[in-house]
Amino acid sequence: MINFHILTIFPELFKPYLNESILGKAIYKELLSVDLYDIRKYTTDKHNNVDDKPYGGGPGMVMAPQPIVSALEDALKRKSKEKTLVIFLSPGGKDFNDKRAIELSKKYKDIVILAGRYEGIDERVKKVVKDRGFRLIELSTGPYILSGGELPSLTIIDAISRKIEGVLGKTESLEENRYGPGLPSYTRPENFKHKGREYKVPKVLISGNHKKIDEWRRDHTKK
Repeated sequence: MINFHILTIFPELFKPYLNESILGKAIYKELLSVDLYDIRKYTTDKHNNVDDKPYGGGPGMVMAPQPIVSALEDALKRKSKEKTLVIFLSPGGKDFNDKRAIELSKKYKDIVILAGRYEGIDERVKKVVKDRGFRLIELSTGPYILSGGELPSLTIIDAISRKIEGVLGKTESLEENRYGPGLPSYTRPENFKHKGREYKVPKVLISGNHKKIDEWRRDHTKK
């Protein structure tokens, strides 16, 4: 079982996705858990401000260290330093891919993800995490910039969760393990017609020749 801990200023954005489909079933079966920490609730000023102007000038706002560190302390409470990973989401971070998802699913029991906003997070937060003795890694889910870390957080949770035994159905798990991601799939009807054109299923898939079907799938899986 893996416990995910998400630090965010928009916890309500996560709930619809986490409550449905594969993730919703996995959480219900207690194969994984997701705890949401509302960073605004950890502020110490009456206006619940989580950001401020950057030193040195520049556009936008930067997320302040105090509420984030307070939320982190809560998330890291009574956690094993060897079995806990803290993830900072950053466009300049290391690539998150299927190989890394497998690695993280096997190595950690608790994964804390900071879903930032605005122009970034005060750099001193990273030093606090390291000084506390926890491993920290900066990850990127793609070569683009988003408005916040909510979508990348869900991407990471989804990808890692698929590697936990029992989360996927037997068929999905078998196809993913045998052929890898990107396997072309077809279903009925055998001959799909649209605007005067016909789109047919490759003959090999309806041939009944399992050896040739296996070869075709391996040849056509995106590596």
